[in-house]
Amino acid sequence: QVQLVESGGGSVQAGGSLRLSCAASARTFGTYAMAWFRQAPGKEREFVAAISVSGGSSMYADSVKGRFTISRDNAKNTVYLQMNGLKPEDTAVYYCASSRIYTLARPAYPYWGQGTQVAVSS
Repeated sequence: QVQLVESGGGSVQAGGSLRLSCAASARTFGTYAMAWFRQAPGKEREFVAAISVSGGSSMYADSVKGRFTISRDNAKNTVYLQMNGLKPEDTAVYYCASSRIYTLARPAYPYWGQGTQVAVSS
């Protein structure tokens, strides 16, 4: 069982930056791929970014490529999402998730955090 707790959400103006963190409880954190998803009101939860177990590989949704960066610190059991150049359409609840598989497919992620709200105003 992996417990995940996100933090770092908030309100920011368009063009601003936020850094989300996700702390994991498992001592086996270093054996899980990690990802960020987001869900805007009235929309399906969508993939944002994922990072491999070692941190050597990452992938991004086209909508955030070049603006967001996912990283991880296995010594601290934490994954991060640095968000720059935020746009109003980035407004959503952001969730971190963990999986034994490095993938962008939501069903492959059995463990989820409670989410953190990001609001971007124009």
